[in-house]
Amino acid sequence: MLTIIGCGNLNRSDDAVGVIIAQRLQQHLAEKPYPNVRVYDCGTAGMEVMFQARGSKQLVIIDASSTGSEPGAVFKVPGEELEALPEPSYNLHDFRWDNALAAGKKIFQNDFPQDVTVYLIEAANLDLGLELTPIVQQSADLVFAEITQLISQYLAA
Repeated sequence: MLTIIGCGNLNRSDDAVGVIIAQRLQQHLAEKPYPNVRVYDCGTAGMEVMFQARGSKQLVIIDASSTGSEPGAVFKVPGEELEALPEPSYNLHDFRWDNALAAGKKIFQNDFPQDVTVYLIEAANLDLGLELTPIVQQSADLVFAEITQLISQYLAA
């Protein structure tokens, strides 16, 4: 099972890139259904990422980043390099997808994907807004194409 999860906030311009790509992938799969491929828009809900990933063999997460790099830069990173145990908190908003990777492995063990890839797209604008900037839209198109290729390779194997 391949699970693809888009994260982000649709109201904060480029922060929405992961959600927008996930929604495009859902449309793509609605037109060309593939067994064993699931796509979720988890927004900003880290806890949901943990539960949706459970039972998958392979996991792909897509999100915006804000590292000071060139806007539109795409980083493809192994999940284990980004997983982080959550800090003690009573606020579920503090539980992010990087926390979900660490906690999911700990809680679900062999029922949690070991093969995790994270696509991070460097944001140009994180202010309130409903549109991606043109440079981030270009990067989103590239990541969408790469993931649709992954889907077809995954099924051919």
